[in-house]
Amino acid sequence: MDFSWTPEQQALREKAASVAADAVARYGRANDSWINGYSKEFSKELAAHRWIGMAWPDNPYSGAQQPPLDRLIVGEELIKAGAPIGASWFADRQMGPAMLTYGTPDQQAAFLPGIVAGETTWCIGMSEPDSGSDLASLKTSAVLEGDHWRINGQKIWTSFGAVADYCYLICRTRQEGPPHAGISEIIVPMDTPGIEVREIKDMTTNRHFCEVFFTDVQVPAENLVGVEGAAFKQTMRQLEHERGGIDRLVSNWALYRMAAERADTADPRVRDEMARIEAEYRIGRILVVREVLKQAPAGFSAATKCFCTEHEQRVADFVARSFGADAMLWDDVTRGLAYAPGYTIMGGTSNVMRNILGERVLGLPREPR
Repeated sequence: MDFSWTPEQQALREKAASVAADAVARYGRANDSWINGYSKEFSKELAAHRWIGMAWPDNPYSGAQQPPLDRLIVGEELIKAGAPIGASWFADRQMGPAMLTYGTPDQQAAFLPGIVAGETTWCIGMSEPDSGSDLASLKTSAVLEGDHWRINGQKIWTSFGAVADYCYLICRTRQEGPPHAGISEIIVPMDTPGIEVREIKDMTTNRHFCEVFFTDVQVPAENLVGVEGAAFKQTMRQLEHERGGIDRLVSNWALYRMAAERADTADPRVRDEMARIEAEYRIGRILVVREVLKQAPAGFSAATKCFCTEHEQRVADFVARSFGADAMLWDDVTRGLAYAPGYTIMGGTSNVMRNILGERVLGLPREPR
């Protein structure tokens, strides 16, 4: 197999790297920029390059219909540099593809143009208190009352909840049946009365995580996406996009390059560790490429995320050792290191990923309870 990039892809990579470097010079560098770097202005610049929705399938409201590998290339260069792409990343990665697959023509016409133009920011209302990684245990409810849904409940760890224009809400519309049944997806404008958002300040001083409370929130009945009460599979498909992307591999690449310049390469043990990290970057990229080209088995994104995010934690360990005592100073590098434990938690813990891989991909039996 030829793993080299075409001249056109290499030119795209160079352009994306240039755009990313310019953005960092103007807006500053963000660690894990796809989730910590927020700039509506830069999202509109990405839209001008036609880099939002660029790999969505042919649709009158979608993007540039470019090869999926082109999106990977652009995303990799933007994230590696730390360019602030968070204002559009979730919608580009998940919400847009979900609406293209399950949404009605009216929903696509109403919501996709704003995403592609970089004008709207989306959050996803998934995790709940006391639910952990068990999506089927969610309790936030939506009850159909005439021409609207009445929503009550609470979400937590909702990234960009405080600045989002829309929430792609995962909620329960039926109580009967097994836990995985009765789950639906509803688009909720975040300026709807009854929504309260509380920012969560983490140990790195980032504030993208939020608690979101819904109290008798009313949204139009037509904001339901897909099949009422049968959206669990829709959400699992969303998570395939979330877990198998390049963002799970290169979030702290900039810190690695800083550490590599400081590392004592005269020490053969350091050289060996750097060789392993470089090899893992290549392995991780191959895993992501398989996901992008749809060559991986269904559910295999759990393995991709597990490998890539555990690699990112090993990178953080290397960065800490390379910076030595300087890593204890409170600065940009230290914030990145303090954030590292979240890599294997966000989007599903590594333990959950291994369970998914064993049960759904390898077909191993469940452990008796």
